[in-house]
Amino acid sequence: PPPTESGPMQRLKAIEEVTGTSGRLALQVADVRAMLADYYRYVSYLDMLIGRVLDTLDASPHAKNTIVVFTSDHGYLLGEHGQWMKNTLWDQATRVPLMIRAPGITKPGSRSGKTVELVDLYPTLTDLARLPHYARNEGTSLTPLLENPRLATWNRPAFIQVRGGRTVRTERWRYTEWDDGGAGAELYDHETDPREMKNLAADPQQSAVVAEM
Repeated sequence: PPPTESGPMQRLKAIEEVTGTSGRLALQVADVRAMLADYYRYVSYLDMLIGRVLDTLDASPHAKNTIVVFTSDHGYLLGEHGQWMKNTLWDQATRVPLMIRAPGITKPGSRSGKTVELVDLYPTLTDLARLPHYARNEGTSLTPLLENPRLATWNRPAFIQVRGGRTVRTERWRYTEWDDGGAGAELYDHETDPREMKNLAADPQQSAVVAEM
């Protein structure tokens, strides 16, 4: 059966509705465990439903000419950085799932570590479907990455913003400014700090990286 809203998740949502933010809540260990169990139960149930849809498609005569795209909103932070919300600019709150299956182009099990944006989806679909592309639409077709997930010439950043903050993400770096830098800046090196725990924005050795970002 589908998961239902349990006590801990309801309490968290009620707090957010009243205060506008979950902030740093004084949560008990039992509440945290219950909320994590709820969250993962939702994900498992969704995974099962997606599998049901794909199984039905694969059993139909349309599997070989149907492009499948799966993506979603970003999820909640689950205690990372002391947060239980999503309107932040850390990696855990800005990345989203993105899976594409294009018959005759993608290979089962392939994946790419390249940085892409959701605005790339429209030009990708028009490209795959051989439909006209309009110059007013932003983004870049991901077809070259679908054909070659390790394409060396793909070197594009991703841009994300929330109220008061803007961030740019490359394969190695994330740089964020709050109120155009007036309220602070953040720089994280994903080669050595994938969880974004050490802010290097004020490190003189990284001034060139900050300037480039």
